[in-house]
Amino acid sequence: MIVTDAFLREARVQREALGADGLEPVVITHPLSTLTADEIAGRAVEATAGVRHVLTGGAG
Repeated sequence: MIVTDAFLREARVQREALGADGLEPVVITHPLSTLTADEIAGRAVEATAGVRHVLTGGAG
């Protein structure tokens, strides 16, 4: 799951409620809805790094 930092608490609550305690969220900077295309591209880079980290267990 990818979540902005403003919604991390809610994401953790939902994760626990759904029994997915082992699911590691990828956290990116909030907000998204008011950003320019270039700023969204920056968030995508941020998310990509986080996804890579989660999928590799932090290796590489």
